[in-house]
Amino acid sequence: MTEEHPNVSLMKRLEPNHTVNKDNLFAENFVWRFFNPKAANLFAANFVWHFINPKLPTIQGEYAGLRGLQEFFEKLEIVTGGTFQVEPVSITAFGNEIVVTHVKDRMKLKDRSIELDAVIVWRIVNGFVVEAWDIPSIYTEQLQAI
Repeated sequence: MTEEHPNVSLMKRLEPNHTVNKDNLFAENFVWRFFNPKAANLFAANFVWHFINPKLPTIQGEYAGLRGLQEFFEKLEIVTGGTFQVEPVSITAFGNEIVVTHVKDRMKLKDRSIELDAVIVWRIVNGFVVEAWDIPSIYTEQLQAI
């Protein structure tokens, strides 16, 4: 039996798509609608989130720290009218620093329900997430029935 890579275990602790009860203390903090709030200590103080999507120029860019990640999800919440959902598909470690997650993103943009694949490349150093690149497959989005 193969032992799970420690960085894969770390990423699983983030629990992508963690469901938050609206009455929960963290419910107003959008970032914790997508990650487990107990995992905040997994992010380095100098964490940077890179969002690469020229079709969403008002959101594309770099976001520093947990506050930056919060800002990213707040913008995403506005652009999608609160419809954004993420479904983890796979997670793979490469070497000692890189983990790649494949996810399915679902959302409504301009009255169009779409689904697309995305990868998030995470860089982990000394047990902390220090950087992530969110890269959606914007040219292969699938229209969904509304």
